[in-house]
Amino acid sequence: MTVRLPEYLDLIATAPEGVRKLRGLILELAVRGRLVPQDPNDEPASELLKRIARERARLEAEGSCKKSKPLPAVGEEEQLLTLPKGWEWTRLADLLAIVTDGDHLPPPKADDGIPFLVIGNLNAGRISFDGCRFVPETYFNELDWSRRPTTGDLLYTVTGSYGITIPVTTDAAFCVQRHVAILKSVPSSPTSFLLRYLQSPSAKSFADLVATGIAQKTVTLGALRVMPIAVPPLAEQHRIVAKVDELLALCDRLEAEQTDAGAAHARLVATLLGTLTQSTDAAELAANWQRLAEHFDTLLTTESSLDALKQTILQLAVLGKLVPQDPNDEPASELLKRIAKERARLKAVGACKQSRPLPLVRADEQPFPIPRGWVWTTVESISFVGTGTTPSRTNPAYFNPPLIPWVTSGETRDPFIAMTDEKVSPLALKETSLTVYPVGTLIVAMYGQGKTRGQISELRIEASTNQACSAITPLLPNIELRKYIKLFFEKIYDEIREKAAGGAQPNLNVGKIKATLISLPPLAEQHRIVAKVDELMALCDRLKADLAESRARQQRLATTLIESALEAA
Repeated sequence: MTVRLPEYLDLIATAPEGVRKLRGLILELAVRGRLVPQDPNDEPASELLKRIARERARLEAEGSCKKSKPLPAVGEEEQLLTLPKGWEWTRLADLLAIVTDGDHLPPPKADDGIPFLVIGNLNAGRISFDGCRFVPETYFNELDWSRRPTTGDLLYTVTGSYGITIPVTTDAAFCVQRHVAILKSVPSSPTSFLLRYLQSPSAKSFADLVATGIAQKTVTLGALRVMPIAVPPLAEQHRIVAKVDELLALCDRLEAEQTDAGAAHARLVATLLGTLTQSTDAAELAANWQRLAEHFDTLLTTESSLDALKQTILQLAVLGKLVPQDPNDEPASELLKRIAKERARLKAVGACKQSRPLPLVRADEQPFPIPRGWVWTTVESISFVGTGTTPSRTNPAYFNPPLIPWVTSGETRDPFIAMTDEKVSPLALKETSLTVYPVGTLIVAMYGQGKTRGQISELRIEASTNQACSAITPLLPNIELRKYIKLFFEKIYDEIREKAAGGAQPNLNVGKIKATLISLPPLAEQHRIVAKVDELMALCDRLKADLAESRARQQRLATTLIESALEAA
């Protein structure tokens, strides 16, 4: 009985990783004999196996390959499904001339000559000669014929990323490393069907079962040779291969359409969210937001669109467009005066170092216009900015109890830091440049690859830091000021990353953090902004949770449909 795949295509393909799962279903139905109808007039697979056996015997008689020991028949416990009439169980090695691999001795290197392929040249699912190594032609010519791949053979990776199966379709001479198996064919070998079989979930499950090792698992040649294969009649193989190719091409088109639709959706989201940032004031923003909110169900359908909305909210906040201004608010310039007085007081009592007067932000330095009552200033003008160090690990006393929390840059991934992976001792605090920062200090990652650099978190405990972190302690203990600085850094995250300098691991430094420009609202407006941001971020989080649940339901439905299809097979 064949399974009617079109009933499932849309539902499975639109689920998370649906197209990948659909490809697996197609291949699995194919190798179970449930993808195309059987024809009782087909020559049974037993006749094909006889021809292959005769061709292998001829090669053995000619000395082209060694005489192999007969493999045991596939036992009932290995026969995981009932085969259609005309099909036969056999072992992989019984369908080929030989199953071997590349030379086990380190090959000589050459600047040019014969390409020598490693698994990296096959990871894309095709043979790639880009950036490959070379061996001398003399070395290649001395290899046994079984270790020289030719058109019609199959390559199968056996170590690490095992199970990648690729047909040899080139007449160019090349050889492979020992981590790649070479499945040498005879004229009657069903390599087209074998390719699809070895790419199927059944073959992957077998490989997972027999793979050995810990750091890099390996499918040994011995295990690969005895892989059970359900072989259809040759005529049915042709029908299966044609149908698989047709359906996999459909999967490729579905995937391309999804990619195009995703790109178009991202452009639409960017355009519509742009209408929010282009609002001239809070009243116009409210009207634009209302129009947008009516289409949230069709617009905000991906995690990336919700992340874009979050960034738009933060952008509106720092532009002064998120909440209405109140002309009765005390201007931010008065807040700066109080901060300056607090800095002077701290200097007078020796709580912070003397510093040269901080320059005002010039008009030509201001990144964008800000509302009346706001001011442009720098992070250094409104806070103490410091860093930390790593005490010498050769001195155990620096890490012995009683211990003080010690923050590393990786811990800035979370919005708050309530505990640390490592701690340092009071002796380390006394003998090194460590500083213990108070609760509420903002920690910015300065070093690190990927998305670590530029992230900001907030201390919920007193803690010191290593040299990869910058600590921002607002000079006034005002919750709204601290929250506003934090959301400002969350908005300028990408700009902060662009300011980083370096090669493979670009870094920020304390100087760049201090010099970061910040658009500062009146304190009363900061309170309104922070409250509105919290409200809208909570909305985004609810939408994201709803989206995750919807995708999970889709995934469960797709899994159920796939399981039902396989049970029917």
